[in-house]
Amino acid sequence: MTDQIAAQDRKRWLSLLATADEGQLAQLWQDSGRAPAFRWLRTPEAGGVMVRGRAGGTGAPFNLGEMTVTRCSLALENGTVGHGYVQGRSKAKAEIAAKVDALMQTDCSEDLRAQILNPLADAQHKARTTRAAKAAATKVEFFTLVRGED
Repeated sequence: MTDQIAAQDRKRWLSLLATADEGQLAQLWQDSGRAPAFRWLRTPEAGGVMVRGRAGGTGAPFNLGEMTVTRCSLALENGTVGHGYVQGRSKAKAEIAAKVDALMQTDCSEDLRAQILNPLADAQHKARTTRAAKAAATKVEFFTLVRGED
């Protein structure tokens, strides 16, 4: 059970790192003061991936289009492996994501969560809420009045 919870938690932080604003992520990383020694397993490289979709979320899968992704993998001195997959061509963002991923699997995970992941999650939540409020302001309510004719 713990491995499954840990895997779900890792998916959440990897998703958060992949979708984070690059400038904010770089600033939070710099402010954390971390500079772990590591070796590259796969240096940052950009490539394309096929994005698939489903009509209505349940229909037959179809190819929606291609997206540029940058990925890398590294290992810390203690052997912990971190991966970074980010949208776009930012090698620096992929590297930071891989370092955070690796460090989140070590004893300093709670510090990193407080210094990097929580501020990123808060910023994404705020952006999502702002976007939803803007969309709600344009919502039109349609209703039907009962006319009395049966």
